[in-house]
Amino acid sequence: MGFIGDQVESIRSMQVRQVLAQIISLGMIVTSALIIWKGLMVATGSESPVVVVLSGSMEPGFKRGDILFLRMSKEPIRTGEIVVFNVDGRDIPIVHRVIKVHERQESAEVDILTKGDNNFGDDRLLYAQGQLWLQQHHIMGRAVGYLPYVGWVTIVMTEKPIIKYLLIGALGLLVITSKD
Repeated sequence: MGFIGDQVESIRSMQVRQVLAQIISLGMIVTSALIIWKGLMVATGSESPVVVVLSGSMEPGFKRGDILFLRMSKEPIRTGEIVVFNVDGRDIPIVHRVIKVHERQESAEVDILTKGDNNFGDDRLLYAQGQLWLQQHHIMGRAVGYLPYVGWVTIVMTEKPIIKYLLIGALGLLVITSKD
């Protein structure tokens, strides 16, 4: 009958109580992942404590597919630090190095200019139209560590959504049909 047929038959032979227990188990796994993510957000002070490098703009330091760990502290951002920031009108955060910091004496606000290590010019073309500097509220966090190449899983699942759906379906089916 094959693997899929065996799994379907396994689900049919389960009692309603077993199916509900397995669905609750799957819900607990998802809830646990969300709790861990929220805990990391609180511990790091960053709205996104882990990001994947999506382009080669930071090579040779960070390559496409590297995972960065972020932390946001109250310390002022300095030239040379690697930051992750959001730009108004864009959904995907950008990982680049701070090349210039301008501190305003009268208001204590900080203007930040960034650049990808592998890019020719600064990021002003990436910023929102008419925006010449980033402000503190654009910064999601500072890079404090990384894991090379681990983020390729995320990139592949984003670029080829069918793989993501197949993987989620297979994991869900495995949880529901496991007999504990």
